[in-house]
Amino acid sequence: MTERASAHGSRRSTAREAIALVSTGFTDFARPASAGSLDSPASPGSYGPDGPLSWQGYDASRARAAERTGEEESVVCGTAAVNGADGVPTPAVLISFEFGFLGGSLGERTGDRLVAAHTYAREHRLPVVSLVATGGSRMQEGMRALVQLQRVARQSALTRAAGLPQIAVLRDPTTGGGWATLGAGADVILALSGAQVGFAGSRVRPPDADPAAYTAEAQWAAGAVDAVVAERELPEALALWLRLLTAPSTAPVPPPPALGDTALPATGWEAVRAARTPQRPRAEAYLDACFVRRAAISGDRCGGVDEGMLCGFGVRARDGRTVAYAAQTGTATRPAGYRTAARLIRLADRLGIPVLTLVDTPGAANDAAAERQGAGAAIAELFAAVASATTPVTTLLIGEGGSGGALALAAPDNTWATPGSYFSVIAPELAAAILKRPAEEVRATADHLRIRPQDLVELGVVRGIVEREREREREREREREGEGEREL
Repeated sequence: MTERASAHGSRRSTAREAIALVSTGFTDFARPASAGSLDSPASPGSYGPDGPLSWQGYDASRARAAERTGEEESVVCGTAAVNGADGVPTPAVLISFEFGFLGGSLGERTGDRLVAAHTYAREHRLPVVSLVATGGSRMQEGMRALVQLQRVARQSALTRAAGLPQIAVLRDPTTGGGWATLGAGADVILALSGAQVGFAGSRVRPPDADPAAYTAEAQWAAGAVDAVVAERELPEALALWLRLLTAPSTAPVPPPPALGDTALPATGWEAVRAARTPQRPRAEAYLDACFVRRAAISGDRCGGVDEGMLCGFGVRARDGRTVAYAAQTGTATRPAGYRTAARLIRLADRLGIPVLTLVDTPGAANDAAAERQGAGAAIAELFAAVASATTPVTTLLIGEGGSGGALALAAPDNTWATPGSYFSVIAPELAAAILKRPAEEVRATADHLRIRPQDLVELGVVRGIVEREREREREREREREGEGEREL
């Protein structure tokens, strides 16, 4: 077998080497039938020599590609057990591209195989993992090749509607229609470090294009890829994601216990100061306490990343359940952060995974750049995602709750507060400014707004105030003792 080098000089793995890296017990699907249908109007078998365009030498090129790679087409599809994150393998449908077969291009027979793979996944309730390495649609089949992208998109949509996860692994290269369907259309996108990733292949880009823009790392920075992983790290990363995305649960997540001081503030301004102090626990501390393992999604899929919004899925420490999380980190939330959180909640809802959100922001970013990036539309998108979710959503207010930029992440009727937090329609300083009050009246304005945790409970805005874990345990012990006395 001829070895082929990637753009960055390393050897490209074959389709079956990629499969062997992440799974065991791979079983090929039988060659799909090519009968014409609404999904595939014309059968490749009905064409004369050299395919639908009678492209001179096409049959010979296919024969050479088959001899060189040992494959009949540019994609290998089948079932396998993906190496387990916790020692328990996850069965999945695997789609792996063979770049040595005409550049991993998508032709009509490629489309037949992809349709068959997704159909099998839905019939057997299996996740789909695509190990992509392709240069795009096959020129020698012209538009008959290009319309395969519509077939692939339809199958992906049907699999999505069936509530099955799709994970893409972007190998080198992932360009053209393969990136714009199986790659970018997946629920979770992992990219191998150094891989070429972009809609434009290396030979069709503008002559002055920056090659660094067409890399896995650049796509991650632009919010189009969830994680860039080294090849040696891929088996573990893929196994964890399959473990997380294939464990639905119907029970809501209890709010985490408080990590900081549990003394309630005496005044509204004390609540503001407690929430703003740099020493209080932030989202990372809560996530570390709540989960034993977690994996992050990154970016809004349309050019933006907000480091102040942490989103992903984790294994809950208390009961081992998968929980999706979206957590603000105390900064003003950017439009990309709201869109990423909305993407997470929609995915969790479709897969039947409960959601935990942590609210902590002085408010939505309101600079000119945020307005140009569609701040209002992004916030509205998140409000809609939370409001329409059928999976249970639990919210814990862990710091500042600044106006609608915080409320967008909060679950109606299932929001809780830590003692060191506050929620307000507007920051006290801004409220005083709007009311034309002097600076010395800011503290009194904070009281007028009734923003303390205990005020929020009385107003019916939050369900309750969480305690620290040891205080919860004492309360449970007192309840158990009371039950024992009643039984006596």
